[in-house]
Formats: sequence, C-alpha cells, structure tokens
Amino acid sequence: MEAERRRGEESGGGGGRIRIAVLEDIHDAFHKELAIHRLQQRAEVVFYTDPTTDANRKQRMAGVDAIITLRERTRLDAAFFADAPDLKYVSQTGRADPHIDRAAATAAGVLVAEGAGGFSYSTVELTFALIMSIMRRIPQSDALLRQGQWVVPYGLTMQGKTLGIVGMGRIGAMVSKIAVEFGMTVLAWSRNMTPERAAAAKATAASLEDVMAKPDVVSVHLALNDGTRGLVNRRLLGSMRPDAFFVNTARADTTDEAALIELLQQHRIAGATLDVFTEEPLPPNHPLLALDNVVLTPHIGWPADASYARFADGAVANLEAWLDGKLENVVNPDAVKNQK
Repeated sequence: MEAERRRGEESGGGGGRIRIAVLEDIHDAFHKELAIHRLQQRAEVVFYTDPTTDANRKQRMAGVDAIITLRERTRLDAAFFADAPDLKYVSQTGRADPHIDRAAATAAGVLVAEGAGGFSYSTVELTFALIMSIMRRIPQSDALLRQGQWVVPYGLTMQGKTLGIVGMGRIGAMVSKIAVEFGMTVLAWSRNMTPERAAAAKATAASLEDVMAKPDVVSVHLALNDGTRGLVNRRLLGSMRPDAFFVNTARADTTDEAALIELLQQHRIAGATLDVFTEEPLPPNHPLLALDNVVLTPHIGWPADASYARFADGAVANLEAWLDGKLENVVNPDAVKNQK
C-alpha cells in the first residue's frame, strides 16, 4: 500500500537536525514539490499518507519539532498536543480553523502559523464543473449509459441564465467573471459589497434576499466564521425559484443542510450540487445519497496539483522564517512563553 510505503519514509539525515512531519498527505503530493526539496536542505522531513490516529499518534510524533498539516484533515486538540511533547510549531496550509484548538496549542507551547498562497483556482473550476453536471445531468447520463440505457436528457445551458453568488471574496469574484464569459448575468452579495467591487467582478450588487430568490443558479462562496455560520437559512433556501439549482463548494456549515434536503426531497427546487457536507465523510445512509436531483463530490474543491504547490510554498515559507528565528503568520505568538 502506498500509505505503508511512505510511512516513516525520510528525506535528509538525522543527527540532531530539526525533524518535520507532513501529516495526512493522502495523495502523496508534497514530497514532489520544489519548496519541500528546499526545506529538506535544512531539516529532516518525514511524510505520512495515512491518517494520524489515537493509536499511532504518540509514536509518530516522538521527536517531531514541527508539522505541516493539510487543511482540516488532522484535528489538533489537547490530546494531540499531549502526545506530541517535542512539538513546537504547526505550519497550517490554509487557515487555522476550528480543527485546531488554539488555546491547547498555546498552553502546550506550540506556535501555529496560517498558510499563505492565495485561493484555489481548482475550486473555481470545480464550481463550473458541478453547475454543468447538474444542469446537463452528466453523472446521471453516464450511469444510465453504463447500464445499457440510451437516455438523452433535456439539458439546460448556462448562457442566458442568472447566477447568484453568496460571498464575493476572491473565489466568488473569479466565479463571477467566468460566468459572464459563459453568457450569464451575475447578482452578488457579500457583507462588504459595494457597487464598485461588484462591477470589478462583472456582477451587480444585490441584497442577500434577491441573490437567493431571483437567479437560476445560486452558488455559495463564503468563508466560515461566526457571521456566516448558518447564514443560508431555511427562509432563504425556501425563497429560491422552483426551477433553480443550489451549489456549495465552500463550507457546509454556512447552509441549513436539513432544510436543503427537505426542499430537494419535495422538489421545491430543481436540484443541488455539493462538494461539502456537515458530516464528512458522508455516511452511507445519508439522505442526499437517495436523491436523483443532486450531484455530490467528496470535498474535492482544493486538492489538485496547483493547490498543493501553492500550499507547499506557503507552509515552507513559514517554516523557513521560524528556522531563521522569525514568526510570520503565527496566530498565537504567546505560545513562546510556554515553550520548554
């Protein structure tokens, strides 16, 4: 097995060098990156492609000074830090979101740095792949064809339709610009939206209510925080047109998933396509799996070649600064006081 082959595989020598572990690199991608090769000139780097569990964590973290964590795959809680007594630094790819207990990290004397490197174009691309899939019923057509059935669906084009974007950050803005090139009209909302920002993304600023109720397709591109958790609620979902489609490639907890499922089951909206879920992995008995008017993917928005390269660059840059005695992008600098 590939995970077994990579488990404990090391680059660089030992002899008292700083030891850095890359955790849960399920695609065995990081060891190929140039930034990692540069890091290996200064430290011993080990790679793990299988999960870090309660059973293997203590042995795996013995003697490890720093780790690179890939998005939310590894939960860093008090139990984790207790099993990693030598750990001093976490280089997180992306934001240090709720999967990292910052208070526990600080108490354990572990610095946590957020990753730099911009947003994932792969998520932008996936958004349109999913929109096309649900509007042209591509997965359903593929499945029927493999069953020997030649069923030609009545498809819908993006050209001439209206796209509503909830959350106009960098990903939302890029989605807007590309949608216009497909011939769509874009209505967009975000908390800090201005007509000028909307125009720069070739969109029209609108209220959240209008962005949910008027378009043919609604796509969510919100970061998850206290202000956006549950923002796309039952009322807003219920205001969508019965022939509209709902898309979420951002964060599941921004949306009332139970209300969305009810709407889909009752065919009160045309369909939905989702890359994120409130429970991941999606359990085998989940009600979404029984629906024909959905297209589902297993949180594949960011994992792609360009994203891995960008995350490696950001993670290594933070580690290099730390090795040089500098703290860059660290969210809990007070942890230094608790280091032994």
